[in-house]
Amino acid sequence: MSRFQDKISPLDRRSSPMDDSDDVPRPGALQHHSPRVASSSSASDASVPLGFRPVGGAHSGHHVVVQLGNVANDGKGIGEEDADMAVSGSLPFVLAFSNLTYSVRRSRKGCSLFWRSDAGEEQGRKVLLNAISGEAREGEILAVLGASGSGKSTLIDALANRIVRESLEGSITLNGEKLEGRLLKVISAYVMQDDLLYPMLTVEETLMFSAEFRLPRSLSAAKKMSRVQALIDQLGLRAAAGTIIGDEIHRGVSGGERRRVSIGIDIIHDPILLFLDEPTSGLDSTSAYMVVKVLQRIAHSGSVVIMSVHQPSSRILCLLDRLLMLSRGSTVYAGPPTGLHPFFSDFGQPIPDNENPTEFSLDLIRELEATPEGAKSLVEFNRARQALPVVYPGGGEKSFVSLEDAIGTSISRGKLVSGAEGTMTTAAAVPKHANPFWMETLVLTKRSLVNTRRMPELFVMRLGTVLVTGFILATIFWRLDHTPKGVQERLGFFAIAMSTMFYTCADALPVFIQERNIFMRETAYNAYRRSSYVLSHSLVGFPPLVLLSIAFALTTFFAVGLAGGLQGFVFFVLMVLASFWAGSGFVTFLSGVVPHVMLGYTVVVAILAYFLLFSGFFINRDRIHDYWIWFHYLSLVKYPYEAVMQNEFGRAGRCFSRGVQMFDNTPMEGLAEATKERALAAINGALRMNMTSTTCITTGPDVLRQQSITQLGKWACLSVTVAWGFFFRGLFYLTLLLGSKNKRR
Repeated sequence: MSRFQDKISPLDRRSSPMDDSDDVPRPGALQHHSPRVASSSSASDASVPLGFRPVGGAHSGHHVVVQLGNVANDGKGIGEEDADMAVSGSLPFVLAFSNLTYSVRRSRKGCSLFWRSDAGEEQGRKVLLNAISGEAREGEILAVLGASGSGKSTLIDALANRIVRESLEGSITLNGEKLEGRLLKVISAYVMQDDLLYPMLTVEETLMFSAEFRLPRSLSAAKKMSRVQALIDQLGLRAAAGTIIGDEIHRGVSGGERRRVSIGIDIIHDPILLFLDEPTSGLDSTSAYMVVKVLQRIAHSGSVVIMSVHQPSSRILCLLDRLLMLSRGSTVYAGPPTGLHPFFSDFGQPIPDNENPTEFSLDLIRELEATPEGAKSLVEFNRARQALPVVYPGGGEKSFVSLEDAIGTSISRGKLVSGAEGTMTTAAAVPKHANPFWMETLVLTKRSLVNTRRMPELFVMRLGTVLVTGFILATIFWRLDHTPKGVQERLGFFAIAMSTMFYTCADALPVFIQERNIFMRETAYNAYRRSSYVLSHSLVGFPPLVLLSIAFALTTFFAVGLAGGLQGFVFFVLMVLASFWAGSGFVTFLSGVVPHVMLGYTVVVAILAYFLLFSGFFINRDRIHDYWIWFHYLSLVKYPYEAVMQNEFGRAGRCFSRGVQMFDNTPMEGLAEATKERALAAINGALRMNMTSTTCITTGPDVLRQQSITQLGKWACLSVTVAWGFFFRGLFYLTLLLGSKNKRR
């Protein structure tokens, strides 16, 4: 039995929800005045919480307005600056949004042809935001509440410019002026719901690297460190400053500390606007309270804080200044926490004493959503309650400090540490990145090296894989001889060895897939350029490739008995390194295209198998049909395979078949040696030649011609392989450029 089932519908209780409550005094920052009440000698002014507009006049025919008072929310006194601001009629930073509407194309699953319009859905499309309006002010926390699927995260994304403007209807202004996207990136920060951090960096290192990215190069290292230390104290992380972040394997900071670090890296430049998507999700009540307490301090430092939260506790509710409750994309309540009791009392569903107001409110909303009409009655009640005009102290319209003056004042107070000199109210005046390209690359490289150096097990596993593979190949193809069988065995060794280099590179696939969300978060607000990330990624990954190449070559080259001496060995090392370079570039490119590790492994293994098939080992180039020859030239394995083949067989002085050895790999191979010599003599007689058992029949260049390896020299093949590595890294950059817009459509 629902606790709301026996309640009387608020629309049936009385003609006006406010008729019986006009004379009931309530604490708050606004007062409502009615001419009817003012004319009564017994009537007294009644105040309602900030953000509420009584609707008594809507039914009674009287004109009811809302006037700004001078009492702070939750019984807190207003500071002198705020009082002066109220008296002058000017407001500090105010982010206002009006009639925000956003819908997406609905995927038709099932046979339903019609959708309920009251649930924010229409035929063919689903409305995620339905005419949402409100405002958030400097020094306050605006919390967006609602059940799962109510549109909380969508609204945060809309305000943070993470939805394509063409898809979003309505207006968003800061101090009455429309915000340009480039300016918004500089003066704001967005904290994602997930904690996206490098596990082996300490708290202090994580914040310091963030400072290196977001703070300008002109700021000295001492000042950057001072900012980091101040932020550590502000976040309450002093005790954990030297502790690594940690992951499933490495023990690190607690969940609440991790969340505060996630907030810290995005507010290192002390932004004016701070957006957070469910910052308390997954935390215990104490950790959640500590996080919101930090957000309150950030707001009081001169920021506008807007966050989504599922269901705050009573302690957290006391820290919030404004609430915006949503139900299926529509507003059901907008105002301070202190206004929940009178709001739902007027609606006909009074909140019981000693019960969490938000818990009661959200439970009621869920009950209404389960009915055929949904929460339509509550949405309309709130809409009517918000429809009355507001009278500000001193009369007149609400006025704002100009955006230019407000930003200039904030910079003078020490906010927007990464800001340009002077004001930043136009896109042209905003530096897109705080640091030059080379500085970004240096910091990215340093961060990756620090993180990977503390996880040596990853490189040890790669080195072990290469050494084991090399050992197996060396023992199987031990000391190959110079016979036709030795030629065939060399062909097999080269094909397997070169393809193994590419398959070994598949372990690079999870690297970017795991870092993708970190990269998306950091580049969303121009922490660094995508080109800087690609170059740094290549620089960090190259030294391990050199060590792996040398290890594989030392394990196999001399054990197999390959030719060329020191010069041949050096070329073999370079070719193995080029193969690693091209293979890692190819896998890195795929990691930017394929978002899932298992799917990525499937794609990598399949494509590398095709590369090996068309490399020229299984079927010679001149035997491949014309409709498949193009794939032969696209094969990454082709060029390393042909290069090491020419390194082995390119010298004319080496012989791989003498005299009767020509019968090897033929049906005559099993005949007696004397019989083979008589057959050779018969061939000499028929061809009028003088071949003996020591006569060279097949040289190294003959082997290359038999394998159709005649188009490119070994150095040309090496160059092409290296070029493939650069080409795929260029494609990786394009995938980052085109596939990381961080915006919904």
